[in-house]
Amino acid sequence: MAFVTKTIRRETTEPVQVIDITDEVKEIVANCGITEGQLTVISQHTTAFVNINEQEPRLMEDMVTFLKRLVPRDGNYAHNIAPVDGRDNAHSHLMGLFMNTSETIPFSDGKLMLGTWQSVFLIELDGPRKERKVLLHLS
Repeated sequence: MAFVTKTIRRETTEPVQVIDITDEVKEIVANCGITEGQLTVISQHTTAFVNINEQEPRLMEDMVTFLKRLVPRDGNYAHNIAPVDGRDNAHSHLMGLFMNTSETIPFSDGKLMLGTWQSVFLIELDGPRKERKVLLHLS
């Protein structure tokens, strides 16, 4: 059985940001040399996540607004008293409790088997960051 591993790297510019990575994921799958199998898309971070949802600009704005309301940045969080990396980011970790670190997507004939309205997103919860990594593992 063949395996291919690739990494998508993205800089983020907002504290909470929804980034559509579908086209890049599709291109990697189409050019990986494997025509049938499964793709696992995984964020390598504890405050950035992977999600499958609809790519519609107003909905993407709603997603950001919802997350900010769900877990406000200015909450009284114990993690922020002595943060490990100097970032007051307890809210980011708490938002992440409602998200997936990874998604598995089947592919056939070198094409993702996503539904009509489905797109693959990197969800930044603690930005801006110089680099976020999303690992793609195809088998």
